[in-house]
Amino acid sequence: MKNSLKTLIISVIITFFMTVVINKIDLKPYPASAITDSAEIVMDVVCGRVLTGDNVDVKLPMASTTKIITAITVLDNCDIKDKVVITKESANIEGSSIYLKEGDTLTVEELLYGLMLRSGNDAANALALYVGGTIENFTRLMNIYAKSCGALNTNFTNPHGLHDDNHYTTARDLALMTCRALENPTFQKIVSTKKIEIGSHVFVNKNKMLNSFDGANGVKTGYTKKSGRCLVSSVTRGDMQLVSVVLNCPNTYERSKELLTTCFEAYSMVNLVDKGQIITQISVDNSPVLNEVYDVFLDKPLRIPLKKDEINDCKIVFNGIKSIKYPVVKGIYIGNLSIYACKDLIFFTKLYTINDEINYNFCDVFKGLAARWSFYEN
Repeated sequence: MKNSLKTLIISVIITFFMTVVINKIDLKPYPASAITDSAEIVMDVVCGRVLTGDNVDVKLPMASTTKIITAITVLDNCDIKDKVVITKESANIEGSSIYLKEGDTLTVEELLYGLMLRSGNDAANALALYVGGTIENFTRLMNIYAKSCGALNTNFTNPHGLHDDNHYTTARDLALMTCRALENPTFQKIVSTKKIEIGSHVFVNKNKMLNSFDGANGVKTGYTKKSGRCLVSSVTRGDMQLVSVVLNCPNTYERSKELLTTCFEAYSMVNLVDKGQIITQISVDNSPVLNEVYDVFLDKPLRIPLKKDEINDCKIVFNGIKSIKYPVVKGIYIGNLSIYACKDLIFFTKLYTINDEINYNFCDVFKGLAARWSFYEN
């Protein structure tokens, strides 16, 4: 399109919401009575839409599903080929174990498989100490990761999930963090592995979903007496990938399958905005080119799961600035993109600019300057 900044694109920084208002950060422990509650949710991995849920924002203990965040925190902070020497502090821990001994040497990758397939608490401690130096430093990294995902009602005090009153999450938060973790190819590979032999170690995945539900490719089981049975599942069918979370649910596998089956039957993925499709145009003030405009478009398609009755009742709304000053630089907030289905907000994202090299046509610049000169002369 003539006189537009074709070489500039929009960087889409996405925070997904079920509702417009996000709860303020509240790190108070869950009430003792809440442990009798259960919670569940199904979320689309691509756009973060919540397809179904109950008690999604109730704070609950999550047992070894904690290790999802342990694993992605490790992957974000070290090389999987690094070698880890097992210390006494790592080896001596209660609960599920891969039977590490003081003085053993394993790679980060081996420990991650032991962590996610066999739920080794000793592997969790070994990785946390290697990455963070102390458990406290590592859990600080876990909490930073949580907040970056929009998980505002979560707090970690350990890397394994053994009970602590100040160690909790919500079904929504755990789904958000898992969706982000699944963007990492190494994480995806590990959690979808059914069995692996590494040196003298043979790890068989405890997650029964992998062998009993079509399309299952993760993620993690969990159980303590106080948390009850917990399960985070990832399932991909066709072009749709969903994450389900059930907390304190006696029949985790049966309930997860029921929730996921219902959602796959009710929803289908719909391409609402194509890559490069112009959403709107913003005028550029003080540009060397006359009547310059800034094309607002996405650098990737926007695809959202919709029910049949929502497909024909979907509205895309852009609310933002009317003009932007030249020169356009990276990181300028220009507005919000919202999508409504049957009048309900189902998607929300903030849009920012990202700079690129701008090559102006000399003739267009000359015409612009000439036009301005003529204006001042008159």
